[in-house]
Amino acid sequence: MTATQSDLAGLSRYIFTAPSWYASLGFALAIAAMAGIAAFDSGVSDPTWRNLLILGRDAWQGIFFIGLPTVIASLGTTGVDRFVGGKLTPNRSSLLALLCELILVAIVIGAGIVSLVTPLGQTFVYDALVIALASIFAFRLLVVMAVSQSSLLIAAVPASLQTLVSAVFLFVYSGTVRFLELGGPLVDAYLMPYLSRASEAPPELWVIDAHHFQLLAITCVLYAGAVYVFIRVIDRPWQRSLGVSVLDFIRGFVGHVAEGSRELEDFFEKLGEEAIVPVTVLAFRRLDGTQKARFVLPMIHPGPMGEIGGGNFPVRVAEHTDGLVFPPHATAGHDFNLVTEREVDAILDAIDAAQANLTYTSEATRSVRTGAGEASMLGQAFGDDALLVATYAPGFADDVEYGVGLSAAAEARTAGLDDVLLVDAHNSNNGLQGDDLGHVTPGSQRAFDMITAAKQAGGRLREAPTGRVHLGVAWERTDWDAIDGIGPLGIRVAVVEVGGQHTAYVLVDGNNMVPGLRNRVVDAVTARGPIDAAEVMTTDTHIVNTVEADNQIGAAIDHGAFVATIERLVDAAVDDLEPVEAGLATERATVTVFGNDRTETLASHANAVVSMGGALAAVIILVAMAVSILIFFLT
Repeated sequence: MTATQSDLAGLSRYIFTAPSWYASLGFALAIAAMAGIAAFDSGVSDPTWRNLLILGRDAWQGIFFIGLPTVIASLGTTGVDRFVGGKLTPNRSSLLALLCELILVAIVIGAGIVSLVTPLGQTFVYDALVIALASIFAFRLLVVMAVSQSSLLIAAVPASLQTLVSAVFLFVYSGTVRFLELGGPLVDAYLMPYLSRASEAPPELWVIDAHHFQLLAITCVLYAGAVYVFIRVIDRPWQRSLGVSVLDFIRGFVGHVAEGSRELEDFFEKLGEEAIVPVTVLAFRRLDGTQKARFVLPMIHPGPMGEIGGGNFPVRVAEHTDGLVFPPHATAGHDFNLVTEREVDAILDAIDAAQANLTYTSEATRSVRTGAGEASMLGQAFGDDALLVATYAPGFADDVEYGVGLSAAAEARTAGLDDVLLVDAHNSNNGLQGDDLGHVTPGSQRAFDMITAAKQAGGRLREAPTGRVHLGVAWERTDWDAIDGIGPLGIRVAVVEVGGQHTAYVLVDGNNMVPGLRNRVVDAVTARGPIDAAEVMTTDTHIVNTVEADNQIGAAIDHGAFVATIERLVDAAVDDLEPVEAGLATERATVTVFGNDRTETLASHANAVVSMGGALAAVIILVAMAVSILIFFLT
């Protein structure tokens, strides 16, 4: 992950779960009642029953004039939006109506405070009310256009509902119709009782006249134009460089984090490029032919977030295959994120094809460890094939680029190995701190360190003593979950014994580890005996990143308890040792991934929207407000 991508990952701080529609409505009515007590102050000073009834009347008026339009907008926006081809859900619609109510109340209360300390008077409050109603229309218009992918004119229909209902209520209960010359006995007899109910409204509303509604219409048109300009300006770079709209990204991101929808995958699919990725399987079977364990390594990245794309790949492959499955992190970065979860099916098919082509052997070498620069490599050969696990611990490192991994595996094969399963242990990083987040790129010193260590490991494995292979495994789901940085696969341990040497492979379902924790685990495991060598790996599952962008293993859990759990599992795996046969094979899968440099481009554009979009929005809002004020003074 680069620094730019880390900024994009930092958007996870905005992740929330949309409350149910009835929860949003309940809160909206409570806010409306409190606003009514504040707005329609009846001068109550002591808590007598009569005064409490007066307060209740004020609260009811707040619910009626502020809360009821919110309720109507909440319940009606989804239907109207769906009728014109939109995608707003009831939960999103209710949350949007609640936010708009809060904006309305905040503006009016602020104007009320200003009117008390300045000579502007009550007229200023109602001018601010017009601004507030136009503002919530503009805000709803932006959200509806983003979520429903509607044009400006179509989105304006559901977006105007809350403002329109509020305006109708104000028109009827302010008695504004008295300023209009409708005329005729039929109108007076049948329509006036419904169009003019000023006698039933608080006197504070009687100040409103037809002039305010004219200003509201003009201001709404002005603000709609401002929304259109804002969207066009921020969308232009996305359309030119990526061929997609920023509204597609916003809609998908909101849908995913608020309700777990798959809309974000539709956006990523538009960006995707076809890629061919190796899928390597190292399987262990008992002497009776049953599957005991399997290491599965497709050269993809399990991202981008949650269960979107390949984010939940470790669980999918664990559910698909027999035996205890170990899906460690491959040498691939975010450019090799699968665009949709459907792409996982192609990987699973390749796993089945590789399994069918396995040739088993009962011979394996003792494990070896090599190092070059910052890179360290634990390797073990099974027949003419090898398992290599690379780490930069105790240094900090994140993803290893696809090309670097291919080169390292090729170097290991030059020593005579037929095939290599190369794991990026992904087990030591300092989070999202600094400009250099440890991304191992082609041409870097770290890349050459890994390539050199792989070549050394291949040479030593060709000369290492061999013996009968025994395997023991253990697994625990643990009491930790995604909030704690541990995914549903928990902790898995495989102990390989060859010629009296015991090597422990520990896999934790999480996204990297805090600095120092990997070393502590390795030291604890190898100090206990009979373990001679050990390495800790992570799956890099992105399920844990729906909590926060930086949710590494060890950041939220007790390190002592974590190490003790692994020690207990290692002991259980040693007790499970039995003779096995091992086989390794590789197949290739054609999948759609983000593509070269697409992740970086997407991250750059998203970060620009966050950093510059706010400033641009502020400028447009100030200009629109200035024009509004000018219109108010001129009319």
